[in-house]
Amino acid sequence: MDETTTPQDQRTRSRAAAAPSTPRGRRAWSRRRWITLLAVGVLAALLAWNTVSVLTRTAEASGEQIVRLPGGDIHVAQNGPPGAPTVVLLHGLAGSTPWWDPVLPALRDLHVVRVDLLGHGRSAKPVDGYGMAEQARRVGAVLDKLGVRRATVVGHSTGGAVATSLAEQRRDLVAAIALIDTGPRLDAFLGDSFAGRLLTTPVVGELLWRLRTDSVIRDALSTAFTRKVRIPDQFIADIRGMTYRSLTATDEASSAYVKERPIPDRLAGLGLPTLVIFGSQDRRWQPSSAQDYRRVPHARIESLDGVGHTPMLEDPDTTGALLHGFALETAPR
Repeated sequence: MDETTTPQDQRTRSRAAAAPSTPRGRRAWSRRRWITLLAVGVLAALLAWNTVSVLTRTAEASGEQIVRLPGGDIHVAQNGPPGAPTVVLLHGLAGSTPWWDPVLPALRDLHVVRVDLLGHGRSAKPVDGYGMAEQARRVGAVLDKLGVRRATVVGHSTGGAVATSLAEQRRDLVAAIALIDTGPRLDAFLGDSFAGRLLTTPVVGELLWRLRTDSVIRDALSTAFTRKVRIPDQFIADIRGMTYRSLTATDEASSAYVKERPIPDRLAGLGLPTLVIFGSQDRRWQPSSAQDYRRVPHARIESLDGVGHTPMLEDPDTTGALLHGFALETAPR
């Protein structure tokens, strides 16, 4: 040791060497902080841009038969003899007219009108207009333009809420109503798949929607079925063709409609012939909640053993036969 160097001098030099407060150290630390803040800012800006972009996207209607309506055109598909009793089929959330294909053979002697609800299938996808009452008014306007005067209206899941709202509005048009796995009250909801829950999470949902793949969509659909069924590629294509706004706004509107007043209470005072079909193994709504519909005078409740949320695909023969018999029983004389 240099005799002129004291221990105190060594401690002072060590502290000076280790201190991050040198000009070079301060510049490096400031640069790292600036890069981090810039990266966070760019990421936040990209997420905000994606959210706005996804939420404001719209699309026009397409297909062979389009009914032109203010605020959004509607795609319809018709089958069977025009002079036969009319059955109107309304799909559920994220569904479309092809979801009814498996029951069409059972209804071949009836005039079947399938409607793509606003925001779904080949119908227009505007920014708004997804309330249940608005959807129902639109369905009524479609039937008026098609010349349908009386019909048995069938709704699956969310489509059942639209059918109920149409019955509330148009007693002249709805002769009878059939509901397929339509949750009667909000607290009977069992939940959605993990992917489905993520899709409705703000910011995350919009990002996932941007990055969605067929496998993500199939996972989100998993709770819609209990029996093993083949999910047609057309289902996936129709969901990919939706906008994020049309999906989430319809979901929110359906929940608000049921929360405001349970479906059985809405139907109880209408005096309509009512058929309720429910899968005994529904994974989205408590199967036992189907018994709530006993509050509807003379309602007929059919529970399908081993069937989940989508009887049209899981047991089309039984479902089609039930709908056919009900439509003939309630057809205007």
